[in-house]
Amino acid sequence: MGNFDATNFAITALVIIFSITLHEFGHAIAADKLGDDTPRRQGRISLSPTAHLDPVGLVMILMTCYFGVGLGWGKPVQVDFRNFRNERRDDVIVTIAGPTMNLLLALVFGLFLRFMISSGYASGIHPLLFQVCWLFVTCNLSLMFFNLLPIFPLDGSHIMRRFLPPQQGEQFYAWMQQFGPMILLGLVFFGGGILSSILSPAIANTTKIILGA
Repeated sequence: MGNFDATNFAITALVIIFSITLHEFGHAIAADKLGDDTPRRQGRISLSPTAHLDPVGLVMILMTCYFGVGLGWGKPVQVDFRNFRNERRDDVIVTIAGPTMNLLLALVFGLFLRFMISSGYASGIHPLLFQVCWLFVTCNLSLMFFNLLPIFPLDGSHIMRRFLPPQQGEQFYAWMQQFGPMILLGLVFFGGGILSSILSPAIANTTKIILGA
């Protein structure tokens, strides 16, 4: 308890909650624009965190933020493929919309930092503002790349399903639905080194590109 930083805990939790909210909103608004009103009927066309947060995922966020990690999930957006004009194409668009929202958030806050640094105003940025911007960049890039892993129930598994030939795609997705959650839990809790070796270079290099470093 002596090392607990309440400010850092609150900032990290709020950044993750906001980022997950925007991620799920991206899925919902994309599905709505492509003709599926399921998210709208379920109240998901909203920027309110209460519309998108999963109770267990929220508790996980708060618990892991306490230990300085920050890990959780939102409520999956439900879609009805029958409402899409082109099921394969529109499913990919809806799926990519979530990670795209995370990339946009990282760009907005990262380019703000880049402008301040390149303009010579970096020393004038309040440390708290710098921390918020930095967390928005790193958290959202982490969310984006993590969700693009082709493991169910992450977005990458949906994308892989649609990019493979139809028969192989359905076989892959059926297998992932059965074993994906166990694989994912194993990687998160016991394969941190494997995940880090996959995600860290992508996150670090993209951060450098955005900040111009």
